Amino acid sequence: MSAVRRKFGDEYQAVGPARCSARRERQRFVDKNGRCNVQHGNLGGESSRYLSDLFTTLVDLKWRWNLLIFLLTYTVAWLVMASMWWGIAYLRGDLHQAHDDTYSPCVANVYNFPSAFLFFIETEATIGYGHRYITERCPEGIVLFLFQSLLGSVVDAFLIGCMFIKMSQPKKRAETLMFSRAAVISQRDGRLCLMFRVGNLRNSHMVSAQIRCKLIKSRQTPEGEFLPLDQCELDVGFGTGADQLFLVSPLTICHEITSESPFFCLSQRSLRSEQFEIVVILEGIVETTGMTCQARTSYTEDEVLWGHRFLPVMSLENGFFRVDYSQFHATFEVPTPPYSVKEQEEKLSLSSPFSSPVDNNKTRGEQVCLLDCVDIAGEKDKLPFKLQKISSRKESLPQRALRMSSSNTEKTFSTGDLLKIQEISPSSEGEDSDDRMQLKASKISAEALTQSTSDLELHKISPSTGALEVKLEDNLPAKL
Repeated sequence: MSAVRRKFGDEYQAVGPARCSARRERQRFVDKNGRCNVQHGNLGGESSRYLSDLFTTLVDLKWRWNLLIFLLTYTVAWLVMASMWWGIAYLRGDLHQAHDDTYSPCVANVYNFPSAFLFFIETEATIGYGHRYITERCPEGIVLFLFQSLLGSVVDAFLIGCMFIKMSQPKKRAETLMFSRAAVISQRDGRLCLMFRVGNLRNSHMVSAQIRCKLIKSRQTPEGEFLPLDQCELDVGFGTGADQLFLVSPLTICHEITSESPFFCLSQRSLRSEQFEIVVILEGIVETTGMTCQARTSYTEDEVLWGHRFLPVMSLENGFFRVDYSQFHATFEVPTPPYSVKEQEEKLSLSSPFSSPVDNNKTRGEQVCLLDCVDIAGEKDKLPFKLQKISSRKESLPQRALRMSSSNTEKTFSTGDLLKIQEISPSSEGEDSDDRMQLKASKISAEALTQSTSDLELHKISPSTGALEVKLEDNLPAKL
């Protein structure tokens, strides 16, 4: 923590997990452990579909029900099969006759129901103590023996298969995938982003790990239809491939808030009154078993911290990188604008000097001339006092040239011509500046302007240029 304060400054305050747990609880669509709070009722005749898919139904049951079904199935099967063996011995009269060398019973040494039950268990479990056995003079016993073997194999395969699948379910692999308790909103690379952290506690990797985010929020359509749990996709890097994770160390998943994001109008103030839930789904293939695993969690509006950032958990040790999971959920405050992205873009557009709409009907030359007029007006205030006085009494050459460009002939000067005319403006006080202005004016009048189309138009309006020279001579000092 001291290293973080030295790096980021004392104005950053770390926030521990206790701050998130102290927030109020509300009904969730998906719990923090990934369980969905949805119950199906009033199925009617649809409940028979569960019996048609009996294997999946048994796998989806809780462990206590699985163990109960496992015990009841074997107990009932054993009792039923033992009763059938006892019934055969009873019908043949083996229970009331002495089993000696002269008498051949169906099953040797079966005198009552317990002995018949023990014979069935020895046969089913292939124990074979050798004291009880079936004889060849009992055809009904041979048929029952074959039926017992087939039925026992089916029951063993079904129940043991259900138990094995339930024990090897990848849901338990999701217990070693961690999500941060809170999500944060702060700036990254100059853009406002919603971020949360995910980590893998095991050394075995999640192959082809992919992450998705859903925004669960109620809304009403323009047609008046109310959607209580409308699902909206949050972009976490589909176009750039950032949603494909190499989950070796903890990663921070980032959702950039743009104009296409559902949080485009979300600000720090509106976050307090919003009600939504962000569902995070992490999918991947377990490296050890090759089975697909899915881990889920959710963040409500109370678990989204505005103006926070996650503390770093990676450090470089001697020859390896160390991850400190004690700081996995910790955050610290950073300076973040409390405005939404929409409000920031509106303020940026209003602060721009050229944000006013441009008339598309104007020609490119008129738009360039308009921008040059802005530059000339800004430079006028920077002239010396004497030249400002002269320019206030009579129009300067650049202003007359610009007014000529907006006449009915709809001819405009090029940018190079305007720059030449701007050179006529004096840059210093005294007689030297006046001489320089007259020399530049006479130089322009004497030049053959042949570099642009607008230069050719200057020859047509030579009387106006001569009038400008006469007016300039009236303002010259007495010596000149």
